[in-house]
Amino acid sequence: MAVIYELRHPTKWYGKLVTATFALAIFVLLGAVTISSFLLYHIVLPPHARSDINAKDLPGHPDVILFDVPGVGIREGWLFPGLRRAPTVVLCHGYQSQRGELLTMIPALQEHGYNVLVFDFAAHGVSPGVSTFGYREATEVRAAIAAVARRDDVDRGRFGLWGANLGGYAAIAAAEADPRVRAVVVDSVYNQPADMVALQVERSGLAGLPLIKRLARRGFLWLNRGYRHEPPLSQGLARLAGVSKLYISAGDDPELARSTRELFLRSPEPREQTILAKGDYAGMMDDEKRSYENRTVSFFLLNLPISGSPGR
Repeated sequence: MAVIYELRHPTKWYGKLVTATFALAIFVLLGAVTISSFLLYHIVLPPHARSDINAKDLPGHPDVILFDVPGVGIREGWLFPGLRRAPTVVLCHGYQSQRGELLTMIPALQEHGYNVLVFDFAAHGVSPGVSTFGYREATEVRAAIAAVARRDDVDRGRFGLWGANLGGYAAIAAAEADPRVRAVVVDSVYNQPADMVALQVERSGLAGLPLIKRLARRGFLWLNRGYRHEPPLSQGLARLAGVSKLYISAGDDPELARSTRELFLRSPEPREQTILAKGDYAGMMDDEKRSYENRTVSFFLLNLPISGSPGR
């Protein structure tokens, strides 16, 4: 009882030391919780510019299509027409990007006859919500494929997917569950959404503070506890046997280059790998974009051949 009384009303040096240590630990914990919560909020709700682009003003004459994502709401996509009954390539933008940044890639695919679909993931571009770094975004991709497959002017049974980081995760997750996806290109992809959250904490410069990285990761998993049984991508790769896969990694992003290579090595055939000195398609120079587009289009032409006819 004397010990308890001393801790509650310290008069001796050891009692004061224990009390001060306990108070400091509480202060550090509360500070870490506050900082990690603030950081996580800005990670799942990234700052982004809303695009005022009107589809009617775009070359390529896209159709505006609306599709319902279960549990999310309505998404708007732009479908750029290719040859009639040709396959469709769905472009899945990356984290802190939007569909408008992929418009320069579309002509390279469209001029070869592909239908091309772009849309904004949650918390990006014109789409509201919060980012789940692939959990819910995979559902968005599947809903987009389903919407396009209801049309009679496309090949309903053959799709290709391209995606970067967030979009890459969503593309592989969607492909693992949909046999209509015949070819996939992923750029700088990760195995689990929490891995990307941890990477964003590292890039914030706050990961060196006590507990911040761990608390942010745990907070993200708690927010997405409905997906707690969702396996990492690597556990479902066997379902992509026979699906052509191109993994692109960039030397200037070593963390994602490492995870991309690990997924490549664990993927069944057919598979290919391309290593670039610099990633981030949206930030590339014109010559770099053309080279990137040529590599991507060549892959789709070989593995998702056009079989449509002129006219729509």
